[in-house]
Formats: sequence, structure tokens, C-alpha cells
Amino acid sequence: MRELAYAHIQRKIASRELRAGTPVSELPIANELKISRTPTREALRQLITEGLLEELPGRGAVVARLERQDIIDLYDLREALELHAVRTLAARTNTPEDLAALQKVTDEMLHLIHELDRLGTPVLDDEQMQHFESSDIGFHIALLRMAGNRRSLRVVNQARQLIRIFAMRRGGHDRVSLERIYRHHCDIVRAIALRKAEEACAVVSAHIQDSRRERLEQYEQWERNAALDRGRVISIAG
Repeated sequence: MRELAYAHIQRKIASRELRAGTPVSELPIANELKISRTPTREALRQLITEGLLEELPGRGAVVARLERQDIIDLYDLREALELHAVRTLAARTNTPEDLAALQKVTDEMLHLIHELDRLGTPVLDDEQMQHFESSDIGFHIALLRMAGNRRSLRVVNQARQLIRIFAMRRGGHDRVSLERIYRHHCDIVRAIALRKAEEACAVVSAHIQDSRRERLEQYEQWERNAALDRGRVISIAG
């Protein structure tokens, strides 16, 4: 029952049905799922521990909001762990089957590029962006899984989940962005295959820093828009 409540709350946060700052209490969730409050309470505790929820005095559990420094910290963590993974992979001889499997995950991005060309649309729509995120996450998970560090895999998964859920929803990628990301992924696979650890690490760093820069730009735009909205409210009230 705890797992059911955990998945239910997580899904509501990921779909943005529960937005940052929204209170999340035991009773409504328990009633929705027709379960007791005890497993719901345990699920809330787990989500607080993982950072999806935070506990505020007098308000209980609320959906967490990422601040600018949180985004920077999460990307720093992700970069450190993924650099360790590719350095490990590039330091050993990988089987042709493993490299082929990694390239297959990489090439999933090509389907989206071809789809943009086929449809003649400039950017990915919401559904295509979901496919992009699945493909992108799949590539990075494959790297970590091949490196064999299960603890790193779990930590990076949590960091990516926080970034994806709480970052402002970005507009769809265009063809240039998709090609850049695809090229980065291909260059990482090639450097690992050639056992060029420093080259692989350099591409991973550039790749993650591109994503961090994009997220920070979105966050700063959100802050500017929020400030303008507050200014309009004050002006109307005055």
C-alpha cells in the first residue's frame, strides 16, 4: 500500500497536477486510493526524504520548489557521477555487444529528427518532447548501468527526476538542438569504444553544462515573469 501511495503522489507531481508549493496531506490521498492513512504517511515520509516534498512548519508536507542553487547543485552532482561512469567505461575493454546496445539507445534520437523532417514542423510538440526525455534519460541510464555502479544510478535517477519535475516546462527542441544532443551522445560512445577517457569526459561535461545552462535560463525567465506578475498585482491593488 505504501508503494501504491508513493507512485500515486509521484505521478501527480510529475504530471504537474500537484505544483510546487501545493500542500499534500494524508487524508485526501488515502481517500482517493481507499487505503488507510498509515501507508500514505509512510509514502509522504519517503518523498520528503527524496526531496520531492518538503516539510514546512504549520503547513505540513508541500511539493518542493527548486531554487536556482538547487539546480546548480543537482547538475554538479549529476556531472560528477556521470564523469566517473564514463571514465570507468573508457578505461576497460567493452564487448561489441555492449557498445552496440549503447549505440542503439543513442540512435533513438534519430527517430525524432527524422520525424521533424517528415512532418515539416520546426520544434517537437509535447508528446514528442516526452519521447525525447525518455530517449535522453535512457542513454544516460545505459551509461551508468554499464559502469556497474548501482548506487550512482539511483542517485542520478533521483537528481534527474527532481530536475525534470520541478524545472519549468521547456518549449520543444528544434532540429539544431536535437542534432547537437545526438552528436554529443555519439561522441561519448565513440570515445568509450576507443578508450579515450579524457575525450569522453570532456564531451559529457559539455553536454551536461549545456543542459544546466538551459535550465538556469528557464528559471531566470520564470523569475522575471513572476516579478512582473507581482508588480501587476501591486499596481492593480494600489
